[in-house]
Amino acid sequence: MELVINSRGAYLSKIDERFQVSLGGVKQEFSSKKVERILITTSTSITTDALKLAMENNIDVVFLEFDGKPFGRVWHSKLGSITTIRRYQLKLNEIELGTELVKEWIIQKIDNQIGVLNKLKLNRSDEKVKLIDTSIEEIIKHKNEINNIENNIRGKLEGHEGYSAKIYFNTLGKLIPEKYSFKGRSKNPAEDKFNCMLNYAYGILYSNVEKACVIAGLDPYIGIMHTDNYNKTALVFDLIEMYRGYMDEIVFLLFSKRKVKESMFDKIQGGGYWLNKEGKQLLIEAVNNRFEEKIKYKNRMIKLNNIIQFDCHNIANRILNEVC
Repeated sequence: MELVINSRGAYLSKIDERFQVSLGGVKQEFSSKKVERILITTSTSITTDALKLAMENNIDVVFLEFDGKPFGRVWHSKLGSITTIRRYQLKLNEIELGTELVKEWIIQKIDNQIGVLNKLKLNRSDEKVKLIDTSIEEIIKHKNEINNIENNIRGKLEGHEGYSAKIYFNTLGKLIPEKYSFKGRSKNPAEDKFNCMLNYAYGILYSNVEKACVIAGLDPYIGIMHTDNYNKTALVFDLIEMYRGYMDEIVFLLFSKRKVKESMFDKIQGGGYWLNKEGKQLLIEAVNNRFEEKIKYKNRMIKLNNIIQFDCHNIANRILNEVC
């Protein structure tokens, strides 16, 4: 279970082996044995006893900005990793395995984008289906170019990835209900409501990827494709590309099924939107429900929630087996 605290003035404390959330005189208790992660999205008070209980039960505590991006987290001091993996991560920029991994990640991202577009052909007009098919054909061309690249990770690979993404999001913008149509991606603050909700969904995803890296023993700050800057989790930005399509599909369905309301967004002075509490509740519930579903992934049925951890362990093992 994921414990999400997104109400201002909430108070998180410990009662025996349980977490207690107090708000406006109402108290709720949650067993520490059932909580897998705690997400704190707004102004909340938390006791050190509650943090200690979380650490003793290996429960990740993540603090999120209003846009859903993690700005801090607390986890157990025993990371369960080995220094060897991190040391050899540094070599990935110089060896063939690094290029191979990045190509796999980008191709998986593109395959997911193609999968999303193919699903959207259902019950569409012939004109819309033709638009989707044309976009997929263009994206596949870039995918084939990526397969043929042997080096230059940050150059040609990123170029083809960027062109594919542009085609993909321009297509989504034309398929979404007309009142929410948009042109391409826009980041924080988002210029439109779709990107506003999508940015928050990516924030949730970012948290999952970072946690999976740490548990698998990967250093989230040592990337391959994204540059290594001070305090930048470059590997997280590398890996998250593989899973963005799942978030795209969740958010698109919320809009297409008319579950999104105008009241879920706060307009920012000067332009742009933030997702408010009402919108966050809708999105978090949709993400949690989707993450509990099993899908066929790499020849096995696995919960979407476990795919990221599965991949991170595989990457760590490949680094150990192929580099050491």
